[in-house]
Amino acid sequence: MAVETILVAVGPQDYERVERLAEETVDIAGPTGAEVVLAHAFTREGYEKARTNLYFDDATPDEVAERNATIRDLEDVLEETDIDYTIRGAVGDPGDTMVELAGSCDADIVVVGGRERSPAGKALFGSVAQSIMLDAPCPTLYVRTGTE
Repeated sequence: MAVETILVAVGPQDYERVERLAEETVDIAGPTGAEVVLAHAFTREGYEKARTNLYFDDATPDEVAERNATIRDLEDVLEETDIDYTIRGAVGDPGDTMVELAGSCDADIVVVGGRERSPAGKALFGSVAQSIMLDAPCPTLYVRTGTE
């Protein structure tokens, strides 16, 4: 399978694992020459709050995503390595939205971050990463850091 497009699903807690996300993405995109799509899915409330905080009332989801600190950190790494990338933002349920983005950009792999979860944590709480892994139209790479 040739890897031409990698979708990196960036969530609100991914600042904790930006180095690992960058490392794994570069390890795949570098040798394959794949284009990287850095994507952030906002809940409706999160999108409105971000636009307000940025004094950016008429901004599109893509424009708000471009201001996300984690995306900017990943962008810095990709620019240093000459890997082509685009930034996408979307509004909706984060898991469903990332799955839709993976389909619309024809991703060959999705890179998603998360924390190690206890068995009780897995049973009691839903996980955006789990939703993406189960429903994505392509393979996923789960980048795990820390513990719950």
